[in-house]
Amino acid sequence: MVETMKILAALETAGYRLTTPRRALAALIASRPGHFTADELVGEARRQRLGVTRATAFRSLEVLTELGLVERLDMPSGEHAFVACDPGGHHHHIVCSSCGRSAEIQDSGIEALAARIARQTGYRLDGHRLELYGLCSTCNAEQYQ
Repeated sequence: MVETMKILAALETAGYRLTTPRRALAALIASRPGHFTADELVGEARRQRLGVTRATAFRSLEVLTELGLVERLDMPSGEHAFVACDPGGHHHHIVCSSCGRSAEIQDSGIEALAARIARQTGYRLDGHRLELYGLCSTCNAEQYQ
């Protein structure tokens, strides 16, 4: 999970002003244990009366995605969600389809597989993203109780 201070430091380093709404969003994002939608973030900001508009939330998520502090997930439902990430290094995610908890997955051979596919197809890869979905150990255990 990424810390509020890392988000704020990255925004400041990139030249963004640390406005009250941005600070509030950084704290909300850092407090999330798993994925969240933009609408969930806006709803939580409204419930807490943080003065964050929908436009500010969407713009901030876009900026944080560009900075590598948030990644967009394409959920099996077709919905888009976001997950906070520690910047630096390429990684992928595994997401619980029940509770939404997520974990970062390091290479585990995925980079070599992507390179092999590029060689086999003749494509020059510009990037890739892998998202795995399933039940976390807690939700899996609850399902069989």
